[in-house]
Amino acid sequence: MNDSPLAREFWEHGKSASCPIYDMHGHMGPFHSIYFPRGEPTDMIRTMDECGVRLLVFSHHLALFAASIGNAASIEAVRRYPDRLRAYCVINPNYPQQVEADVASFEQHRDVYLGFKFLSDYHGIALTDPRCRPAWEYADRHGLLVLAHTWGGSALDGPAVVRQIAERYGNAPFLLGHSCHGDWDAAIQLAHDFPNIYLELTAVFDDRGVLEKFVAAGCSERLLFGTDLPWFDPHHAIGALLSADIGDEDRRNVCYRNAERLLTGRLHT
Repeated sequence: MNDSPLAREFWEHGKSASCPIYDMHGHMGPFHSIYFPRGEPTDMIRTMDECGVRLLVFSHHLALFAASIGNAASIEAVRRYPDRLRAYCVINPNYPQQVEADVASFEQHRDVYLGFKFLSDYHGIALTDPRCRPAWEYADRHGLLVLAHTWGGSALDGPAVVRQIAERYGNAPFLLGHSCHGDWDAAIQLAHDFPNIYLELTAVFDDRGVLEKFVAAGCSERLLFGTDLPWFDPHHAIGALLSADIGDEDRRNVCYRNAERLLTGRLHT
């Protein structure tokens, strides 16, 4: 780290002109039982400006648990700040009719959505459940991003379930939110086995040595910066990235290169 020009630039200026950041896993809005001092779009963008986050791709908290109204909040926020925000259309398979409606209306919101978001451990339905199939098939057909909460040991979105999905849908870039948290070896193997799998780093930054493990395993070009903003402040994630025992080229892959490759041709206005 001491020999890193990129780290020195961040320490001295708080951000880097040559290293923009794409946060591929965020949220927005209020949430029960917790207070977010910067949970609304204007405040979140202020945080992004402070540390050089160029774009945030998020799913609104309302959409996670009230899909019939929540995705509307995502649409409003992105259209208010189209240069800084994009959203995932949240899929809650507890409401199959709403899933069908969201998939059917996706094309109307191509300026807003980059793909779909699944939260299986919270919704209580596995990624492989037939009620999720309309969104998976649509994403695979159109090459849309899919961000899924994944966690080691989970019967709903753990590595074995992820593998089943990856075997079926190879055309949709599959972002493993939290990188199958805790089951790091399985996450690495999935990235090796499936070219459409990316390891998203929200909460990974909390565990010492995992970034080094991923890079040493040859996954540098499959890593994506993410924070769960407003749950975690990007300054912490950036500090963890700059303090990890990896090179500046790897840091640039995480911050923007990998994301820019994914977003090429997918950012509609």
